[in-house]
Amino acid sequence: MPVIKVIEVMATSSKGWEDAAKNAVMHAAKTVKNIKSVYIKDQSARVQGENLTEYRVNVKISFEVS
Repeated sequence: MPVIKVIEVMATSSKGWEDAAKNAVMHAAKTVKNIKSVYIKDQSARVQGENLTEYRVNVKISFEVS
């Protein structure tokens, strides 16, 4: 039976929440191997005037520990 570990990561993007989630996984994958899933826990955005300028996600990344 595999052991799964979960870490929580915050990431941002100027393009959208999906891109912010991709950034979280890409950055985590630099040091974390065997990533199995990502759960988007929270989403938020920075607003300037009438525009969304930064998309933020708080994600939980699950990976298998050997």
